[in-house]
Amino acid sequence: MNNNEQLFARAQKTIPGGVNSPVRAFRSVGGTPRFFVSGAGSRLVDADGKEYIDFVGSWGPAIVGHAHPAVIDAVQRAAAQGLSFGAPTEAEVELAELLCAMLPSLEMVRLVSSGTEATMSAIRLARGFTGRDAIVKFEGCYHGHADSLLVKAGSGLLTFGNPSSGGVPEDFAKHTLVLDYNDIGQLEDTFARAADRIAAVILEPVVGNMNLIQPSPAFIRRLRELCSQHGSLLIYDEVMTGFRVGPQGAQGLHGITPDLTTLGKVIGGGMPVGAFGGRRDVMQHIAPLGPVYQAGTLSGNPVAVAAGLATLKIVGEPGFHDRLGQTAARLVDGLEAAAREAEIAFRAQSVGGMFGIYFRDGLPASYAEVMQSDRERFNRFFHAMLDRGVYLAPSAFEAGFVSAAHSPADIETTVALAREAFAAIRQG
Repeated sequence: MNNNEQLFARAQKTIPGGVNSPVRAFRSVGGTPRFFVSGAGSRLVDADGKEYIDFVGSWGPAIVGHAHPAVIDAVQRAAAQGLSFGAPTEAEVELAELLCAMLPSLEMVRLVSSGTEATMSAIRLARGFTGRDAIVKFEGCYHGHADSLLVKAGSGLLTFGNPSSGGVPEDFAKHTLVLDYNDIGQLEDTFARAADRIAAVILEPVVGNMNLIQPSPAFIRRLRELCSQHGSLLIYDEVMTGFRVGPQGAQGLHGITPDLTTLGKVIGGGMPVGAFGGRRDVMQHIAPLGPVYQAGTLSGNPVAVAAGLATLKIVGEPGFHDRLGQTAARLVDGLEAAAREAEIAFRAQSVGGMFGIYFRDGLPASYAEVMQSDRERFNRFFHAMLDRGVYLAPSAFEAGFVSAAHSPADIETTVALAREAFAAIRQG
């Protein structure tokens, strides 16, 4: 039994499933999860000393690479001054100012400690501002594990959702409508029949939690129009896409101004930071200015804020996102070419520093379409790549991430190893 296996067996005695977040358990792909001991640049090293080219990047935050010297230095300097005060610091004001400068839709912003906290707070704020209870989300989009968001589609168009997790009361789920992503007709019908109940529509503007799905321009435009027309707030959940797909997130790519935006991952540079912000008139409904309560002991934690500031300053350098997008494009182009050589049904695409791979003939546009992917082939590919030293997301329904630390040689090596993996799948 190797070190990873020993650690996993040990962990399962005191941690449910042996992991502190479900996807880490490898339940979808089988096998033993890797326990990592260090990371530098584009590489990770596991408990057995094996090195991997990493395309998970802590699920998005490691956009400048692991252990970037400027980020580590900022964290060390902040930590030396004290880990937490539960009181304001200048650094959190600086981070708020930087976020508002980088995202024009943010007139005010509140820092929190996670993406889940950001989305649950934004939804509470939307309900408090509009005086309405219902929210609309889209099948396959994940917005954290708050009760009203762990909801799957009901049996009919205007049937409110059903809990998708144990422990979520049906009374909570009944206020959530779940629609199909990219379905304009369904969206219009919902607003025609229920507009006076809808406080907000929340979506991943580029989906990363059912693999990578892009919205159609027409879908995004119509969504903005309907929300504006009926007084519902449009919430862009950019926890994953914020500063990852472009210098102004997905909203910059789409030319859309959401009413509220949620952020996380990149803005913490690997430390636990989240944020929600948007229109000044909406944000002024948050306590202590308004009646919508939200609080957090560790919100604006100085060490985490230091990591976020250092990361965002690197991300904001001229040409950063152009280079990042080119790296991701080279990766997906190379993977598609390798799959064609092996005559395997496979597609891939990227947006900025995010990418998706699909064992199917066409690029998916919805949850139903991505579910048509060949999961068994993905699982075999995942393990073939893992054995060869490439760490991909351990699920067929998660996006991947490149970082500024991925070199042309990393991409060439990954594509060459994928060629071997595809050939092994073909022969098997």
